[in-house]
Amino acid sequence: MAPFLPHLSRLLQQSRIPAHPRIAAGVAAGIAAAGCGVWLYIRSRRPSAIELERRRREYLTLHGRITDGSIVDARSHDGTESISPTPDVLLFRYRIAGVTYDCAQDVSLLPECTAGYRIDQPVQVRYDPRNPGNSIIVSEDWSGLRMNPQRVLPFDTNPRS
Repeated sequence: MAPFLPHLSRLLQQSRIPAHPRIAAGVAAGIAAAGCGVWLYIRSRRPSAIELERRRREYLTLHGRITDGSIVDARSHDGTESISPTPDVLLFRYRIAGVTYDCAQDVSLLPECTAGYRIDQPVQVRYDPRNPGNSIIVSEDWSGLRMNPQRVLPFDTNPRS
């Protein structure tokens, strides 16, 4: 028997804590429930994958360096080639310090930014200088696609054709 057990039983007797098994089980269940509640609270505070991707695009828009690149291909989410005017994924290539990077960006949430793209179109790529493989060609606030969108404003009296 461990030498500290007599001291522990004497301490429990002096503290007047009832040593009934049901009470001990109730206390253990309460502690487990509190732990589960804390875990669920922390888990619910995690950002979703879409939110993480939006934050990545925002970071690169604000802090990324710009280099030249080109669109290599356009694909749908299932991996087949896309001939849609607004693809799901754009594959692009750029070169930094003698290293060629082949990257892809899911642009399915940004269809208005990619309308009118072309394969082999020159683009500007924003990349993280500390991790050059982390890059984008479009975001909510910036576009590296070299297009002149023809927008007609509602108050424009002389619309372009």
